[in-house]
Amino acid sequence: MSEPVQGITEDDIANYLANTPGFFERHAELLASVQLTSPHGQRAVSLQERQMEMLRERIKGLERKIIEMIRAGQENTTIAARMHRWIRAVMLARQAMVLGQVLIEELKHEFMIPQAALRVWGVSAAHAHLPWAQPVSADVKTFAASLAQPYCGLNAQFEAATWLGDAAPAQSVALVPLRLGKSAGECFGLLVLGSPDALRYQSDMGTEFLEQVGDIASAALSRLLVND
Repeated sequence: MSEPVQGITEDDIANYLANTPGFFERHAELLASVQLTSPHGQRAVSLQERQMEMLRERIKGLERKIIEMIRAGQENTTIAARMHRWIRAVMLARQAMVLGQVLIEELKHEFMIPQAALRVWGVSAAHAHLPWAQPVSADVKTFAASLAQPYCGLNAQFEAATWLGDAAPAQSVALVPLRLGKSAGECFGLLVLGSPDALRYQSDMGTEFLEQVGDIASAALSRLLVND
């Protein structure tokens, strides 16, 4: 709090002016004589000029927010269009023998993913020969079932990362469980996305988009499973 000057503090003055709106109407000449320091230098400016500068700064801030909102809207539209094309390609892949390939290749193409691989287990005998239906270890199945949401982060020598088979080892990965429901027992596959860029998939990134990809992939690949 300001030091008192003859018993009156700056807070007292501020409170008085805030609670006495007619003061400046009765003393309008004071407004024209008030001099403030400009935030853009040490020169003195009038109260009106300072208010105009403050308004300009607010307008600039609003303009920046609008630009950010427009950019975000454009990015969302682009992502939605890419997702639409990927879903359409997957739905048009009616033959089981090409389904996995289309799912992976179109996903890589639309979202510029350097590396991707897929494994599905519990498939019917008619589909057991497909590349993405090859046997996987019990450890992989247990790990996939334990994922409540996609894993994103550094490649900690995951066994599933070896499916990528690229000359450049994946430094970061996204591991997306495939399941028909929310329970761990219904997990029937794993989608692996990889990148030689260690920052492409990070532990603090949102997983909502990957969850949607997993849901769509799960629905498409479920036709390969053994019917109970």
